[in-house]
Amino acid sequence: MFDTMREDAGYIISRSIEAVLPDESVRRALSGRRFPGRVIPVAVGKAAWQMARAAKDALGDRLSPGIVITKYGHVRGPIPGMTCLEAGHPVPDENSFAASREALALTEGLNETDTVLFLLSGGGSALFESPLVPGGVLQDVTEQLLACGADITEINTIRKRLSAVKGGRFAEHCAPAKVLSVILSDIVGDPVDMIASGPAYPDSSTCADALAVAEKYSLRLTEDTRRLLAGETPKKLDNVETEVSGSVRELCAAAAAAAAALGYEPAILTASLDCEAKDAGARLGRLARDHAGSGKPLCFIAGGETVVKLTGKGKGGRNQELALAAAEEIAGLDNVLVFSLGSDGTDGPTDAAGGITDGGTKKALLAQGLSIRDVLRENDAYPALRAVGGLIMTGPTGTNVNDVSAALIRP
Repeated sequence: MFDTMREDAGYIISRSIEAVLPDESVRRALSGRRFPGRVIPVAVGKAAWQMARAAKDALGDRLSPGIVITKYGHVRGPIPGMTCLEAGHPVPDENSFAASREALALTEGLNETDTVLFLLSGGGSALFESPLVPGGVLQDVTEQLLACGADITEINTIRKRLSAVKGGRFAEHCAPAKVLSVILSDIVGDPVDMIASGPAYPDSSTCADALAVAEKYSLRLTEDTRRLLAGETPKKLDNVETEVSGSVRELCAAAAAAAAALGYEPAILTASLDCEAKDAGARLGRLARDHAGSGKPLCFIAGGETVVKLTGKGKGGRNQELALAAAEEIAGLDNVLVFSLGSDGTDGPTDAAGGITDGGTKKALLAQGLSIRDVLRENDAYPALRAVGGLIMTGPTGTNVNDVSAALIRP
């Protein structure tokens, strides 16, 4: 039963990812457009390479030389006319800063007939960065935010104010040129000013919001950092046009369609999951357990982005923790499977996309001397799941529209 269900899970995963690849949405955003002058492509984020390639396919020689800034391991080969650079994520590094300097130089001194084609996807907050504080200070603040359980909106509210390119400041830099932003959304609700910290969109957050986040999580801040948090970001930009080209809702819908094709009755529980990963996993596991005896093939789907509050020093990611927490609830059931993965193919600072567990996972872990509760307390899901064949490995997918989790039940 488990082998068949794992095959089903693999099919649902692959079809879901295929449905939210950015190629068609980028081509759709560019179709029929006329540009009066140069078109300078700047692609930033985990899906930057795929988006840039789609733009090159659509516009060909109409594109001027451009730049791609993406996560390590996400460049799949050369794109004619594009400089492809890799940098740090989720914490920016020196390569993030260097690549961003190149992007700023490329878009300096433009005129009103020029257009910056800004292809933006999740991960851009770390990958596209020109810090207003020393790099080490920015890295420390980022690590604090990631460890304390702050959600992506809270994290980006802080990061915008410590950067010369976030919170609309990149669009200001490009003026008087027009900026056409094509965005692949990785944040629940698609708040475009928060996706990659909104480099080309007016900022809806305020300095009061930023200071409240710092207070809420007791962030350790230098005097200069706290002063920057008290400063405002651009609230109006006249040179920007924005199109959101993909979202987690499409990911969930694709998962539901794939499940239905396999004979499951799909139900999308939410496309705005935003609680702690282990809590989400426990709830999904309990739901599956409650319906395990229904006599019907069911698939419960949840999309969004959970958070992890670090209490240990292990290796893992939010999707791995979600799947592992579900394993505690479905232990002993022979007809239930749970999986959770990031649509970009990476989960936290690991090479896994997420995790997959079933009714035998807890027993298999105990045979290895591992307790699920202990593993979660140490945030050490990666080696635990690896030991029982519970890691989902897709490699970089070329897209990034949040996470999808599902519970499969077979009669």
